[in-house]
Formats: sequence, C-alpha cells, structure tokens
Amino acid sequence: MESDDECNKYVKLISAEGMEFFTERKIAVGSETIKAMLEGNFREAEDNVIRLPEIQGPVLEKVVQYLHYKERHGKATGRIPEFVIEPEIALE
Repeated sequence: MESDDECNKYVKLISAEGMEFFTERKIAVGSETIKAMLEGNFREAEDNVIRLPEIQGPVLEKVVQYLHYKERHGKATGRIPEFVIEPEIALE
C-alpha cells in the first residue's frame, strides 16, 4: 500500500478533451495557478487531480514540457537552451 507521501508525489492534469498528464508535484507547482490549487482549500489539494476545461491537450502538453524545462534550467547560471513553442501551439 502506498504512503500519503507517495500518493502526493504526483499530480494528474486533465485537459478539455480528457487527455491526462501525470507529473511530479514539485514540478507542477512551478505554475503559480497550479500551486494555488494544490496548496489551498480546494478539492484538487486532496485529490491531486486538476481539471483544466479551458486548455486543449496539445497546449497542456506544452505547459507540462515547459514546467519540466523550468525545473531543469531555472537556476542555471550559464547559457540555457531555447524553449521552442511551435506556431500552431502558440496560436491556441
């Protein structure tokens, strides 16, 4: 059986059309909006599931990629690689 710490290690993000993305909680809180939902008195804080009905799957996928990029390069002191956003995603 999983401990509470193990259950709280990951967060599930659900897009408008039901696509599910799992990411570590420590990475998800790189978004202030997600952080507020996970740390406030919201159902999401208990369930570790965040439904984002206004965000399409491909856009949410790019957001998750960016949160990982931010975690990896956020404290870099040297040159960091560019985070590429495809034009079709940027227009969403």
